[in-house]
Amino acid sequence: MTALGIIGIILAFALLMYMIMKGFNIYLTVFVCTLVVAVTSQMNIYDAYKVHFMTGFTTFFKNNYLIFLTGTLMAKAMDITGAAKSIAKTIIKVMGTEWAFISVPVACGVLCYGGVSAFVCSFAVFPIALQVFRAADLPRRGIPGALCFGCSTFAMIAPGAVQIHNNVPATELGTSYMAGAVNGFMACGFMLVAGIIYLHFWLSKAKKNGEHFIAKEGDDFGEEGDSHLPNFVVSLLPLVITIVLVNVKFNGVAIAPVEAGVLAGAVSAVVLMIKYINPKELPKHFADGAAMALLSITNTCAVNGFGGVASNSPVFGDIISAMVNLPGPKLLGLVIGTTVIAGICGSASGGLGIAVPILGPVYTQLGIAPSIVHRVMALSSSALDSLPHNGYIVTVTNGLCRETHKDSYGLTFALTVIIPLIGSLIGVALFTLFPNLP
Repeated sequence: MTALGIIGIILAFALLMYMIMKGFNIYLTVFVCTLVVAVTSQMNIYDAYKVHFMTGFTTFFKNNYLIFLTGTLMAKAMDITGAAKSIAKTIIKVMGTEWAFISVPVACGVLCYGGVSAFVCSFAVFPIALQVFRAADLPRRGIPGALCFGCSTFAMIAPGAVQIHNNVPATELGTSYMAGAVNGFMACGFMLVAGIIYLHFWLSKAKKNGEHFIAKEGDDFGEEGDSHLPNFVVSLLPLVITIVLVNVKFNGVAIAPVEAGVLAGAVSAVVLMIKYINPKELPKHFADGAAMALLSITNTCAVNGFGGVASNSPVFGDIISAMVNLPGPKLLGLVIGTTVIAGICGSASGGLGIAVPILGPVYTQLGIAPSIVHRVMALSSSALDSLPHNGYIVTVTNGLCRETHKDSYGLTFALTVIIPLIGSLIGVALFTLFPNLP
């Protein structure tokens, strides 16, 4: 039964990836994959759905709905006020078009670190990236990689980042968003520097091969005057408010819980930049944000429900034992387990939602500090999650940028899979050598 159960879990994960890549409904996908695990593991099928699936689903919803809601409202506020675009435009203007390969991911990273969702960051920066890539005559197919690198790697999983990727381990392990700060910042710093170097290399090589910027039908290069956008400093204030409220502590306690801090950022954005929006449309924007948050979290909950079934399979303990007992640093198994689960889910947050409750306690019981477990899992969640079936990757590549995976995913893969994976291993080395750093 053990061999059949292990084969069943592997088959279910492969089927999950295949069905998601083929565009099947996420709920149908997880229901089918749950059935595969239940049958091959000889689990009671009714209990698999009623008990294990729904426990995984509802637990993730309970722990994370408020951060999804407030995060979506924050992103909505930064979007409708023009603050996100103002920040992006200013950074790119200061750095100049000659440094487009740096300014685009940096602009995305600033927004992402402050709590703006990857989707909103990409949509805000894309029109500006289009202009600077054209001005510098850089190949257009490099834009998806630059956007995805800035939004879904170094800034998303850095210590202090107001993102779900810090919230999930913090909630489960009782840690802070700044857990593993020194080593975490060094690992993320490597991702940033290595990514910029590789992006520069890729763009230079493409230009040497005769590639130029070639506009696509529908590209809009109209310059939006600064009068239509809020001041850069004012635009930045909501992000600063959020980061301070969530990360600054008095007597060991943060000024505000993360949900309250993010909500304060959203409210401050509306209050400070009210003249750039129509107040009468705020209820509609709130309703849209709430609906988006509900859709986003239930999709992730569905994947976590499947994870709940897989983790209760009779053979799952054997799989965990194999990862924990890998030769080398203890944390190596944690990296492999987290990044593989995130890759199968096609989601860093979804992968963490499954991996942290399962692997977190195993490694803390081995004597590893919760702060180290938190940061290593956050770092490793940002590698295989960016495989071609990732919803964000598909949206940015095919939808927003109107490029094909064939033309542009090679760069995206290097920037969002290979480099974060190396960064995760660097994190393992740092935490193994210097476990007592704050």
